[in-house]
Amino acid sequence: MAARTRRSPEDRRKQLLDLGAQLFADQHYDDVHIEQVAELAGVSRGLLYHYFPTKRAFFAELVRRETRAMMADSTPDPALGVLDQLRHGIDVYLANCLANRRGSQAIYQGAASSDPEVLALIEESTRVQEERILNALDPGSSHPRLLQITVRSWLVMIRSACHAWLADPDDGVDAVDLRQMAEHALLGALFGLPDSARPANLAVLIDDAARREPADG
Repeated sequence: MAARTRRSPEDRRKQLLDLGAQLFADQHYDDVHIEQVAELAGVSRGLLYHYFPTKRAFFAELVRRETRAMMADSTPDPALGVLDQLRHGIDVYLANCLANRRGSQAIYQGAASSDPEVLALIEESTRVQEERILNALDPGSSHPRLLQITVRSWLVMIRSACHAWLADPDDGVDAVDLRQMAEHALLGALFGLPDSARPANLAVLIDDAARREPADG
């Protein structure tokens, strides 16, 4: 066991969650024993249990921390146009995932969890992102159901794509490539909708993307 270092409660809590993120990112939930976190941190199991009484509580707090950080960092700027809001959101998401690779992978693992608290946290995060995109694309109090399904499906896709990218982010694909793929995937999906489900800002969004493509490519 590593030598113990006295830390403030907040710093110790952060240390434990950071170490836990590494374990959950590399291993399936069922294979992780949170006692390993105590060993890595050089603290007693009793101290670990003081902060997190069960593995379930530990993992739920880890997911809560990572999803809240993502939500805060990706808050849309209403002063930006629709395309720039979309690009900003994707760029922030990818940058956050890369900077917090372990935590991001842990969240992806959590999406396959059967823990209702973890699933509720991930669902809330997805719902907030969905509402942000819908409000930018189609301002108003209600949105066509098919449009909602399209945006939700795209969010699941980009989460899966990001997880695959994080497995080896140096293997010839960079964040710009991934952002362009994600952007075009959403535009293509929206363009494929029937007129009754297309968002109000779709024409503006596609025209803006087409106009700027040569400069951005």
